[in-house]
Amino acid sequence: MATGGLKSMLVAAVSTGVTEARARIFGHILNPTGQRSAHKILRKKLIGEKVAQWYPYDIKKDDRRIMAMEEQERLSKLEMLKRRGKGPPKKGQGRRAAKRNKK
Repeated sequence: MATGGLKSMLVAAVSTGVTEARARIFGHILNPTGQRSAHKILRKKLIGEKVAQWYPYDIKKDDRRIMAMEEQERLSKLEMLKRRGKGPPKKGQGRRAAKRNKK
């Protein structure tokens, strides 16, 4: 009976040694407890650079004159809408606030 216990202990020690060696050789992460780990996600390549390359570079962002012109167009359109009574409401006077004040 004692030899069977010794044999199982020896087999367990050898198998853990083999798994540790295999993890070191192949660069795997050893997780004998089986706890959750973010290693699988962190192992993947980052794709941010590829995504950024997909979209063309926007020249308008660099030119201040174009940005100022677009802002001026936006403000003039907003002013025209306000004169017609179609502009955005003041803060706290929109539909949602009107519903709340009704109750």
